Amino acid sequence: MTSPPKLILASTSAYRRMLLERLGIPFTVERPEVDETPLPGETPSATAMRLALDKARAVAARHPDALVIGSDQVAHIGDTVFGKPGTSESAIAQLQAMRGQTVVFHTALALIDNRDGHTLQDSVPTSVRFRMLSDDEIVRYVAREQPLDCAGSAKSEGLGISLLDALSGDDPTALIGLPLIALSRMLRTRGLQLP
Repeated sequence: MTSPPKLILASTSAYRRMLLERLGIPFTVERPEVDETPLPGETPSATAMRLALDKARAVAARHPDALVIGSDQVAHIGDTVFGKPGTSESAIAQLQAMRGQTVVFHTALALIDNRDGHTLQDSVPTSVRFRMLSDDEIVRYVAREQPLDCAGSAKSEGLGISLLDALSGDDPTALIGLPLIALSRMLRTRGLQLP
C-alpha cells in the first residue's frame, strides 16, 4: 500500500489551520507569498478563485509530490468589497457599512495534486444578513473581539454571530475560511480516506 501524499495548507491563517485540523489528517503549513490585490474589473468571486489557485500554485512549485490546498475569501455588497480591516477604525467602518445589509462571502478553494498535475477548484458562497447594529454595539464588538484579520470584520465562530440576523450557505465552515465539505470531497477524489 502506498503512503498518502504530503498535504500542505498554503496559508498561515489560524482559522484555516484550525478548520483543517478537524479532518484529523496530518498536514503542514506554508506561507504562499501572493499579491492579493484584485484585478481591474474582476468580480469578487473571480478574485477569490484566482487567489486560491495562485496561493496553491505558489506553494506547489516547491513540493513536487504534494497535495496543496489554497483558499481565499472575498466579502462584498454589490460592487463594494470588504477585505481584512487591519485596524479597529477600519473594522468599525466596515461593520457600519454592513449593518442592516446582506453581505455575500465567496470562499474559494483550490487543490493541486502535484503527483499528476491535477487541479480541483470550487467556490462556496455564503449570504450573511447583519442586524441593524448601533454604533455602540459595533465599537464594543470590535474592542472585545479585535476582528482585524478576517474579511468583513465579523467572526461568526465567535461573538460575531451576535451581529447577525441570518446566514445561508451550503457549508458553515466556508464562512470561517475553509469549506470542509468541498475540501473533503476533493481529498477523497485524490485517494485520501475520510473518515
